[in-house]
Amino acid sequence: MQNSSAPGKPPDPHNPPTRRRARLRELAVLFTRLGFTAFGGPAAHVALMGHEVVRRRNWIDRQHFLDMLAAVNFIPGPNSTEMAIHIGMIRAGFPGLVVAGVCFITPAVLIILPIAWMYVTWGSLPQAGHVLGAINAAVVGIVAAALWRFAYMAIKDPFTAVIALLATGAGFAARWFPQVQPDLLILSIAAILGAIFYTRYQTDSANVIAAVALPLALAAQDRSEFLRVCLTFLKIGATLFGSGYVLVSYLQYGFIDQHGWLTRQQLLDAFAVGQITPGPLLTTATFIGYVLGQRFLGGMTGAVIGAVCCTIAIFLPSFVFVAALGRFLPAIRANPYARGALDAVNAAVVALIFVVLLRLGQISLLPNWRPDWLNLGIAAASIILLLRRDLNSTWLVVGAGLIGAVRMLAG
Repeated sequence: MQNSSAPGKPPDPHNPPTRRRARLRELAVLFTRLGFTAFGGPAAHVALMGHEVVRRRNWIDRQHFLDMLAAVNFIPGPNSTEMAIHIGMIRAGFPGLVVAGVCFITPAVLIILPIAWMYVTWGSLPQAGHVLGAINAAVVGIVAAALWRFAYMAIKDPFTAVIALLATGAGFAARWFPQVQPDLLILSIAAILGAIFYTRYQTDSANVIAAVALPLALAAQDRSEFLRVCLTFLKIGATLFGSGYVLVSYLQYGFIDQHGWLTRQQLLDAFAVGQITPGPLLTTATFIGYVLGQRFLGGMTGAVIGAVCCTIAIFLPSFVFVAALGRFLPAIRANPYARGALDAVNAAVVALIFVVLLRLGQISLLPNWRPDWLNLGIAAASIILLLRRDLNSTWLVVGAGLIGAVRMLAG
């Protein structure tokens, strides 16, 4: 029998190992690219993933994507990273789960490490306001195009329309009550109402990731204080619900109020780095890990080890939770109560994305409530190109960044 992978022979698409390797390469390329270009926070990341895996590649259908998005809102951790991990598991099993998650997280880590080095060395952050403003305008367009497609699928009847309207109002009101994790509360109420409504009118242990102690083993070689830092990030990753912006309150309590590891200015700078770099906001942990690694472990080597350990600690729970969740989602979908809950939650998720879109739009397109006509043009062009031409969203981000750079140089 000839080996299908022998030199001179094309890969055999019917050979499962060959197909798995090809899918892993696809996942690595896609999520590495997204990791370098996914600006704008969780809503933008989800929009980019939906465009790539639903619209352009047809790996999953839009309904399945919405169900995944609804489900990850009910587990702790960064939702957009968990979506990447879940897509990887669906596409290529457990290896795909690891490849997609690692490739999505790593680019932000590689970008943040030199920024952290400059910060520790010179005590300030690089400035690129116009570039980031133009990129954020393109992100607003990307989110708006994704929202249009998601809403078309999720708002399927008068009940889901009412849920979306109520969730939108609650989303705006929730900004005054951040301590109750409002996104989770809104989605939970929507799930309960959906389960009741649809079942009334219609008849009808998972593999856990090993090596949880990896970041702790690396940190334990030195001082116990840094081990506590890693444990704190591990706890945050395992308990953080809602928007990534809730991370600030966790860090304020654990790293300033409780242990005094950071100053308030350092926390604000770390959060700013998480916002201005692509990829998940929780890579703020990379920056903090670098700063505290240099303090507790010593030197640049200790700083890099600290950055890597803290990054692993905060993201590891997400891999564990998604590995468990993925096995149960099909069964959840088949249950009439859960099916109704998911339909209502999908409508509420669309509403919350809409709320985020308006807030992003105000910051990027109407700074100080005055129109920025260039950024408005970038956002409008992005929407048109995505809906009419189905353009690769990466080119929109790159093009917007170039326009912003020209604007910055022009002064």
